[in-house]
Amino acid sequence: MSSNTTQQSVTVIGLGPMGQAMATAFLDRGYEVTLWNRTPSRADALVARGATLAPSVEEALAANEVAILSLTDYAAVYDVLGPAETALTGRVLVNLSSDTPERARAAARWAAERGATHLTGGVTVSPSGVGQSESLTFYSGPREAFDKHRDVLEVVTGRTDYRGEDPGLAALFYQLGMVMFWTSMLSYWQAIALAKANGLAAADVLRHATDTANSLPGFFAFYAERIDAGNHVGDVDRLAMGMASVEHVLHTNADAGVDTALPAAVTGLFRRGMEAGHAADSFSSLLEIMQKAEA
Repeated sequence: MSSNTTQQSVTVIGLGPMGQAMATAFLDRGYEVTLWNRTPSRADALVARGATLAPSVEEALAANEVAILSLTDYAAVYDVLGPAETALTGRVLVNLSSDTPERARAAARWAAERGATHLTGGVTVSPSGVGQSESLTFYSGPREAFDKHRDVLEVVTGRTDYRGEDPGLAALFYQLGMVMFWTSMLSYWQAIALAKANGLAAADVLRHATDTANSLPGFFAFYAERIDAGNHVGDVDRLAMGMASVEHVLHTNADAGVDTALPAAVTGLFRRGMEAGHAADSFSSLLEIMQKAEA
């Protein structure tokens, strides 16, 4: 397979739902797409559309300068690319696999030692959002590589947010979103569990849940300014008031006979803030508790 370094060609390694969506987006834009996946049959529909399935990782890497990696985590990246180290020289690895910032930094060093350039990416949408102009991906790593291949990156998602040379920053911003997403969705499941225990359906509480979620951006903006100023004055809210509220939430769930692990964890955090002397402060003072691991 001869090397092809034009901007209209790309390699995609990993064909889970995200990799499939990315390869499809490239085909939709007229790119020549080379694929590799542990299970070759996952490429069948893409090959039928004109993609090329490489028989080996080495040949997939050799086909193009840019390789999009869409794997479960960075351990899978090493498992896949490790046996093909000699083919990494001169390649730009756009690693859209999810993992921690520290592992992203280690992967960048690993790639550089083998003559490759590593761009960390954090895709903020599900497969259905891939290829959409309004969708966003965070990137970090060498600015030169980001600028050179920006057209390729904008196929994955139309919006690209470059966070700097540190390869861990894109992974960090991705994980910041995941912190909020998973916790928020669990709170929604908790509300539905409580509703169902009281004879209501998810549809019955959807509007109220949506209104509550839509109110949060205003709170985010209000508290961000105060937090950055180190201001946790209890002039608008007090932790003691919040303590009473979260206990009511916990007891309501317990009375309904639903699982209380999540509200109990929230109550426990508020209680730690109270014990640390923040009763008269804003409940944003819990940030000071959360910034340090519990001894």
